Amino acid sequence: MEKKYWQSIEEYKEQKKGTDVQKDPLPEFSVEGLDESEIKGKSSRRDFLKMLGFSVSAVALVSSCQTPVRKAIPFLTQPEELVPGIPNFYASTFFDGNDYCSILVKTRENRPIKIEGNDMSPLSRGGTSARVQASVLNLYDDARLKNPYKDGAETDWATIDKEVKEQLEALGLSGRKVVLITSTVISPTTKKLINEFTAKYPNVEWVTYDTISYEAIRKAHELNFGKAVIPDYNFEKAKVVVGFNADYMGTWLDPVSFTKQFSKNRKILKGNTEMSRLYQYESRLSLTGSNTDYRYGIKPSDEATVLLNLYNEIAKATGMSTYNVNSSPVDISKAALDLLENKGSSLVVSGTNNLNIQLIVNAINNALENYGTTLCIGNPINLKQGNESAMAQVVSEMNNGKVDGLLLYNVNPVYDYYNAKSFAEGLKKVGFTLSFADTKDETAELCQYIAPDHNYLESWNDAEPVKGELSIVQPAIRPIFNTRQFQDSLMKWTGISGDFSDYLENNWKGILGEDGFASAWNNVKHNGVYSLPKEDMQESPVFNEQKLSAAAGGDGLELVLYEKIAMGTGKYANNPWLLEMPDPITTATWDNYVCVPVKYAEQEGLKHEDVVKINGELELPVLVQPGQPDGTISIALGYGRTAAGKAGNDVGKNVFYLMNVSNGYADVAGAEVTLEKVAGKTYELALTQMHHTMEGRPIARETTLQEYIKNPYSGNEEHLKDEKNNVTLYTKVDYDGIQWGMTIDLTSCTGCGNCIIACQAENNVPVIGKDQVRRRRIMHWMRIDRYFSDNIDNPKVYHMPVMCQHCDNAPCENVCPVAATNHSDEGLNQMAYNRCIGTRYCINNCPYKVRRFNWYEFVNNNNFDYNMNSELGKLVLNPDVIVRQRGVVEKCSLCVQRLQAKKLEAKRENRPLRDGEVQTACSQSCPTDAIQFGNLKDEKSVVVSNNKEERMYHLMEQLHTLPSTSYLTKIVNKEA
Repeated sequence: MEKKYWQSIEEYKEQKKGTDVQKDPLPEFSVEGLDESEIKGKSSRRDFLKMLGFSVSAVALVSSCQTPVRKAIPFLTQPEELVPGIPNFYASTFFDGNDYCSILVKTRENRPIKIEGNDMSPLSRGGTSARVQASVLNLYDDARLKNPYKDGAETDWATIDKEVKEQLEALGLSGRKVVLITSTVISPTTKKLINEFTAKYPNVEWVTYDTISYEAIRKAHELNFGKAVIPDYNFEKAKVVVGFNADYMGTWLDPVSFTKQFSKNRKILKGNTEMSRLYQYESRLSLTGSNTDYRYGIKPSDEATVLLNLYNEIAKATGMSTYNVNSSPVDISKAALDLLENKGSSLVVSGTNNLNIQLIVNAINNALENYGTTLCIGNPINLKQGNESAMAQVVSEMNNGKVDGLLLYNVNPVYDYYNAKSFAEGLKKVGFTLSFADTKDETAELCQYIAPDHNYLESWNDAEPVKGELSIVQPAIRPIFNTRQFQDSLMKWTGISGDFSDYLENNWKGILGEDGFASAWNNVKHNGVYSLPKEDMQESPVFNEQKLSAAAGGDGLELVLYEKIAMGTGKYANNPWLLEMPDPITTATWDNYVCVPVKYAEQEGLKHEDVVKINGELELPVLVQPGQPDGTISIALGYGRTAAGKAGNDVGKNVFYLMNVSNGYADVAGAEVTLEKVAGKTYELALTQMHHTMEGRPIARETTLQEYIKNPYSGNEEHLKDEKNNVTLYTKVDYDGIQWGMTIDLTSCTGCGNCIIACQAENNVPVIGKDQVRRRRIMHWMRIDRYFSDNIDNPKVYHMPVMCQHCDNAPCENVCPVAATNHSDEGLNQMAYNRCIGTRYCINNCPYKVRRFNWYEFVNNNNFDYNMNSELGKLVLNPDVIVRQRGVVEKCSLCVQRLQAKKLEAKRENRPLRDGEVQTACSQSCPTDAIQFGNLKDEKSVVVSNNKEERMYHLMEQLHTLPSTSYLTKIVNKEA
């Protein structure tokens, strides 16, 4: 029986009935939202075309419209490193207190315009995430503070320095308590400076606060091994991974590094048939859960029970002590068997901030002899160092009048602390308050002073995300505003001369040594990373067994809070690229909502976009989510900001206060809540899941590893049929030297959306806002189609990136009346924007629906007040790519500007292009290397090798459009 795929619950129900998916298909071009004059106008497009008569002279007339002359003032003294039109790249580090990535910053005329991954990093290995890609836009955020503030008004740094030093010295002399609250700091040099600052002012207490805490992992390892650390997880060495509410492909700890690691074991290429197996037990459908081989939905209160049952199964086989526990609500026998068969090369992880759960996880990994192989506590991860009890103590002391000074760096607890109300009340009782925030966020606006920090792209620093692995932060641009780096402020107030770049360099002399330091230091800045000599990795830690237990699960409705791939904890809530990025699971943009299980929605009479009340107070719209486990609901964090900026203010609702706080640990899951429908009230959501449908065609293709080994064409039989039956009247296109092509391995692709933002940054794709997204006008050049199959309560999920396929027999090219879309002699389907008159025939004729139409002028338009409506925001635009106007069709160009640049470079050096030298924005940034790009005429290229795989197919091959983009059938490692 042919496997059925569906994108929405409505489509699933229609399939069950055996009826057509769309009886009344949505119009290809909706004019909804346009006023009467825009729809009719004084003359129609048809009238315009009649007048022009499609003549050659008319085309020349259309394409010869002059653009305004803009005069540029040349440099009197041109900087040595700056050549107009040629980009520079600077190795640096992205770390925002939560996420880490080693990066390269692309600059044009001394302004950063694009972030790339640093392939010299042994951790991130050239990969990035959507938030890393979008971080360049934060540099040009209009909400950034232009000057320091005192009592709500702008001031100067001399005033700040004078008064802050006076305050610190007075409080120090009287011995009154001052608290410095920071996010996790992974910089060895910054830690040294903070220690010097607290030595200067001994009354200052340094407290680390994480918005999402994983302190229970550190505490569990302290009890088991005597070291309060988060181990370094090595997914690459794990043949079996069992996860419990740990979204390690999406948001847990270090997802870029973890994704790079696990994807190495999921490559079925060049005859390799070995593949890791992934299990996931989770309380919501996460990105990781959507990509695992076996997924089980559980309630948060059942996690300990499931884990202890898993431990008992392993303990029986390894001679360890077992514990009494209720039976598991889901099957664990298969996972236990796989783990036992792969002792020493398996891994069990949990993202739950619960000490008992983490102790069970440690006991399982210890019984499986995983420590020293897939987990290393000798070289731990330095992320997530927050101290929850210390933070709670500070809040209590603030409210009791025991704190007289408060300094806040890279934290916003008035917004994201689970007891934000108490923190805000306590803040008002502190006499001296100062924030280093770069925007007037919810916490900063309540502080007496704001000493705004630089953006990380304007800063010097270093980082040690994993013990022994160092990286450098260096500025790619001079400070845009009158801001000052946090570290420079501490140096001023501590009385340390010089600036932080000097301090950093002096500290690195202790790492690199005095001899030959200048050369070694330049090399570190060039590479961006540095590895300390490795200590002996053969660790044999002594495991101190702890008593394990599991309470019975609850009967109530349990809430799961989570970080969205784009929005995270809300730090970048004013970034419109991230606000408009479709969520990989729900495909929703611009809002948070309540995800409810399908059965629960049917029982309670809830429909998509109904409004419900949580605990009788918080109103949110409903999204009925396949895969949401029974007895649970989930809501995304990071929304409901009130002081983010013009794009992010009042978008969604803040739900941090709904965290589950138990035994001193704040966890995102497990709080029992009530939910009731608000009669007659609805709220519109902007989802992209039904913008394009399969219409029953075999687009998504997959098979199991077992079936693939038996038959390499398994799951891809349709390709053989199409190849056999395809005939054409077209002559075969013969390319001379270069035919650009792309392959996408669907086994590797996780659907993370990183490529969407990378493409948006590279190609000046506009943000259009929630209303336009609802009207099916989203402008992203590439999309991630998400399909479901099988059981609606626990579906299999399928992610597929789709962009212009660059067909040799392109249907769009035949119908353009002005030859705006044409084929290049290198296989590219090109767009001449200045020719396009917006007939949209090409969009109608494209079977892949990958062309976009500019319904409005998105630049300098107050109705679309995002980065393209701001002189500051427009600095992020790539000068190599034209900004398209209203009435013009646009689509993926395979980053033709990059192709041309590399061809010119090779020509200057009198050599041929090397395979892999040219990368599109999506292929370069992909953390799983799922997207490969190259020359289809080069028999030694990766794309040619991939196209020879039996798994290769093209979208809708029966149409014989001959795309240059191919896909590799998805393989899952599960029993058929």
